[in-house]
Amino acid sequence: MLLGGLYMLSPGINLILTFNKTSYFINGKDSWFKSLFVRKVDPRKDAHATLLTKNEESNLYKIQFHNVKPECLDAYNKLCEEVLPSIHADKYYPCELVGTWNTWYGDQDQAVHLWRYRGGYPALTEVMNKLKQNPEFTAYRKERGKMLMSRRNQLLLEFSFWNEPVPREGPNIYELRSYQLRPGTMIEWGNYWARAIGYRQHNSEAVGGFFSQIGNLYMVHHLWAYKDLQSREDTRNGAWQQEGWDEVVYYTVPLIQHMDSRIMIPTKASPLQ
Repeated sequence: MLLGGLYMLSPGINLILTFNKTSYFINGKDSWFKSLFVRKVDPRKDAHATLLTKNEESNLYKIQFHNVKPECLDAYNKLCEEVLPSIHADKYYPCELVGTWNTWYGDQDQAVHLWRYRGGYPALTEVMNKLKQNPEFTAYRKERGKMLMSRRNQLLLEFSFWNEPVPREGPNIYELRSYQLRPGTMIEWGNYWARAIGYRQHNSEAVGGFFSQIGNLYMVHHLWAYKDLQSREDTRNGAWQQEGWDEVVYYTVPLIQHMDSRIMIPTKASPLQ
């Protein structure tokens, strides 16, 4: 028994036991007791990214968060509307503007841009090198810099079981739900959400699901579309009426270290309206 008293142990065993706020240390090296608490991990031959993405495709995504000076937001949006669609439409650049938004609820005076690079990292490098030679883009960056307080970005891959984002007609509002996972839990998250996404397709609200490769690591982004805030509420409540959704939530919540939600309004330049 472990409740007070005598422990008959073989020589060379290490134990640290705590009872009634008192710790007991017993010497040793590799104990059977330690094996009860050490999680055994099966060796893997594949990276998480390989296991979770669409292997037949090599899309890379970049998400940008620009915190704009409040007095400059209108001018910033106008500047983006003049430049970003031309890059999107020009086949010279192997990239696509997936969506561009202003945050409505969440971080105020913030712009969010999502780009897709078909061809992965080589396509990203090609676009960056070409844009350096583009005087219009250079002028855009210089003017944009006067309007920003800060900016950050992440490079993302898409989950294999999510939809690929495609242009939508509006009007819609968009919700970006971002989850900081505990390191080592991405595969577990993917296993649960591969089943969970089926519960969230009834109103075509699922737009895209992504996980970070560069930037904040073990970060997941889910992008949803709704007609309005009441539609969002009704759709989310409806998921709880489906058998199995509660189980997914129960098992995925412990994987999360931090989460937040942005409600976003698409700008005029956004293919996702």
